[in-house]
Amino acid sequence: MKFNFIEKKLQIDPEIKSYAEKKIGKLDKFFRKSSDATVSFSTERGRCRAEVTLNNNGMFYRASELTNDMRASIDSACALIERQIRKNKTRLEKKLRDGALEREIKPEFIPAEDYEEKDDFQIVRTKRFSLKPMTPEEAILQMNLLEHEFFVFLNMDDNDSFSVVYKRNQGGYGLISAADV
Repeated sequence: MKFNFIEKKLQIDPEIKSYAEKKIGKLDKFFRKSSDATVSFSTERGRCRAEVTLNNNGMFYRASELTNDMRASIDSACALIERQIRKNKTRLEKKLRDGALEREIKPEFIPAEDYEEKDDFQIVRTKRFSLKPMTPEEAILQMNLLEHEFFVFLNMDDNDSFSVVYKRNQGGYGLISAADV
């Protein structure tokens, strides 16, 4: 597992980093391929926050915990991610097509170009990523794992059409698909 540590306005001891590597490294047993882990350390009102994001072959798992001790925050975040992995891995294996856990998505982040303040519509960030074919159920699962409000994908059930799933304010999910013109 590859680790990337982010320290926000504080210095973390190498001992805490090695503790995080040890705890988070145990989650690698759930994956067939090597994973990337990003661990962000910060403090809020005197409390320690550890935010852990795992990327395994395009599937993201994220947890953030705020406690009085950085080690306890790391432990809690690892426990949350382990529950997410177990829950979603069994769901994928039962309901979704074969190979759903092996698909590859490689997001590519591109900063927005410098913009002029002529218009009231300012684009402050641009993201580019490759769209992979998946079912709406897989897209909802990925959206929930990332804790986003919507997710863009190619809908396998609709001849790989450009689609978006989103969380509805009234509960449930919505699906927007491109129409044939």
